[in-house]
Amino acid sequence: MGIWISRLFSYFGDREARILVLGLDNAGKTTILYRLQVGEVVSTIPTIGFNVETVTYKNIKFQVWDLGGQTSIRPYWRCYYPNTQAIIYVVDSSDTERIGISREEFHAILDEEELKDAVILVYANKQDLPNALSEAQIAEAMGLHDIKTRPWAIFKTSAIKGDGLFEGLDWLVNTLKTRGR
Repeated sequence: MGIWISRLFSYFGDREARILVLGLDNAGKTTILYRLQVGEVVSTIPTIGFNVETVTYKNIKFQVWDLGGQTSIRPYWRCYYPNTQAIIYVVDSSDTERIGISREEFHAILDEEELKDAVILVYANKQDLPNALSEAQIAEAMGLHDIKTRPWAIFKTSAIKGDGLFEGLDWLVNTLKTRGR
């Protein structure tokens, strides 16, 4: 997972961090994961189940779980909730027809007891596409400003170009460090 994992390790010392990457199908979750891992876009297919990347570096274990977002798979997300410190929720900014469904799934995640302490990072992905909703429009549509009990942030991203991904991870690292996670 390259450079960003090294950055995270320097903040966490000898701790473990578990992050779930969630969102509807075709939001760009797997593209983001592999963009961060190998530094370039790789061809992906819809994730059936999950992708997990575990890296051990100087006795530090960091896990990123990318869970499939198809309707039939979403009920199984809860199997992965225990011991999660952060959620990266990926929204397809160009998929205006399903933004309501994305909001419903997102708020269902927020209501889960096992995730009540998880930090929330939202990637407003696919900003490079025409007619993509802005970061502010995604925040409004997703009801982010209603979140009062935990830290959250939203970053506009393009998994294809790599834009915004590291800025979001920097926020996540600093937030987890501040919370002592």
